[in-house]
Amino acid sequence: SVNGKCFDWLLVSRRSCFRAGVRYYVRGIDSEGHAANFVETEQIVHYKGSKASFVQTRGSIPFFWSQRPNLKYKPKPQISKSVNHMDGFQRHFDSQIISYGKQMIVNLVNQKGSEKPLEQTFAKMVNSMANGMVRYVAFDFHKECSRMRWDRLQILMDQVAEQQDE
Repeated sequence: SVNGKCFDWLLVSRRSCFRAGVRYYVRGIDSEGHAANFVETEQIVHYKGSKASFVQTRGSIPFFWSQRPNLKYKPKPQISKSVNHMDGFQRHFDSQIISYGKQMIVNLVNQKGSEKPLEQTFAKMVNSMANGMVRYVAFDFHKECSRMRWDRLQILMDQVAEQQDE
C-alpha cells in the first residue's frame, strides 16, 4: 500500500542457461552472442484490474574478454585481440532487439583504471554498429556515488529521462 492505494507488485528474475558461471571465471560473450551471467528481471504492477510491466536485462559486456582470477583482489580484464568482436556483438543485440525492442544500454563500469578499456571498447562498438534501436550511456557509478552519495544517481536519471518517458 502506498498513499492508501493497494496494489500487487511482482518481481521475477529469469537467469539464462547460456554462459552461466561465477564472477571472474565467465565473462563476455560466446560466438552466438550469449552474454555471460545474463539475467532478465521483470517488474509487474497490478492495480484495480490494470497491469503494467517493465523488463530490465543485465549481463556481461557483450564482446570477447576475460578476467582470470589470481591473487589480486580485482584481476585485470583482458580484451581478446585474436577474434572479430563485431559478429558476436551484433548477434547479441539482434537477439535483444527481437526479444525486447529498443535498447538502452547503461554501462556502470569504472571509466578509469583497469576497466577503462572495457568502457571505451563498448562505446566504440555501439557507435560502429550504428543501430538506431540501441543507445549507449556510460555512468561511472563508483566515482559518482562514492561515499554514499546516492543523490548523484540523478545525473544518470537525467541522461536517460527522454528514453524512459518514451
